[in-house]
Amino acid sequence: MANEFVLTKKGKQDLEAQLEYLKTVKRAEISEQIKVARSFGDLSENAEYTEARNEQSRIEGKIQSLESTLRMATIVDDDEVNLEKVSIGTKVRLLDQEFDEEEIYQIFGSMEADVSNNIISNESPVGQALLGHSVGDEISVEVPGGTAHFTILEISKADEH
Repeated sequence: MANEFVLTKKGKQDLEAQLEYLKTVKRAEISEQIKVARSFGDLSENAEYTEARNEQSRIEGKIQSLESTLRMATIVDDDEVNLEKVSIGTKVRLLDQEFDEEEIYQIFGSMEADVSNNIISNESPVGQALLGHSVGDEISVEVPGGTAHFTILEISKADEH
């Protein structure tokens, strides 16, 4: 579904904190910038005013986006994560069969993904391929460099991120 988001409780809290910051702190800052820029006179040639209004539009768009995401999100209860199968909120230790190396990924929703920290989305090719599988299962997944083959070695609860 195009507008469906999956968040952990921590991910929801992080987005709510970001939303609160934008609504309280950033709105007030931009309002002050607009007020100061207006004092410079002619608004038609006032670059500071134009920039402040553009920033205001950007922030309001971000606020609307966050509100929409939070409204439509499905929240995964971290305490109810089933460790029998790979799901959102799990950490998976894999054996890359081609390179005989272990890799560890944490599976979260797309809003919480952070590839640089091996936190992958349930919507990513590897994330999708892992979902629903158990320890000992072998999976193959198309990646940019070809097909990767993994064996699931361990499933545990994901770390707080």
